[in-house]
Amino acid sequence: MRLALLVIDMQKAFYEDYGKESMDNASRHINDAVTLFRKKDYPVIWIQNENRKDNLLPGCAEFDMIDALLKPADGEKRIVKRYANSFNKTDLLEYLLGEKVDTVVVTGYNAVYCVLSTYRGASDQDLMPILLKNASASNKKESITFVEDLCDLVSFRVLEKLLG
Repeated sequence: MRLALLVIDMQKAFYEDYGKESMDNASRHINDAVTLFRKKDYPVIWIQNENRKDNLLPGCAEFDMIDALLKPADGEKRIVKRYANSFNKTDLLEYLLGEKVDTVVVTGYNAVYCVLSTYRGASDQDLMPILLKNASASNKKESITFVEDLCDLVSFRVLEKLLG
């Protein structure tokens, strides 16, 4: 089993209302996972949503990751996407296969949209998707619970044990 960590859409554009609290909470768990994956030399993939209609584009402050989140390290894969499913019209699958990844740990924003779409997209690509518990954010609290109830979950403690 070779794992990769996906960090999806934890961008300043979405950092408002309940999303602030939710993203801050998820960031603590995502940061722990990023640190673990880096230590064990497993891929960390940073995914950001681009939306031309809303002027959410690379170079804009709103496109950047929120301040509470660790920043991508040199050499870590970055993907810009235009669809909820991070696999749709990106090179994510090609990259994962090149890294011999068969299992993806999914984290990020928005639980019921991009996180769930990417989780299902991974399954459609014959990868094993796992949602990291408490590492999804949303603009609605009930959305996180809904998605965690639908998906295969792993706690950070179990993930730590799996990665040795």
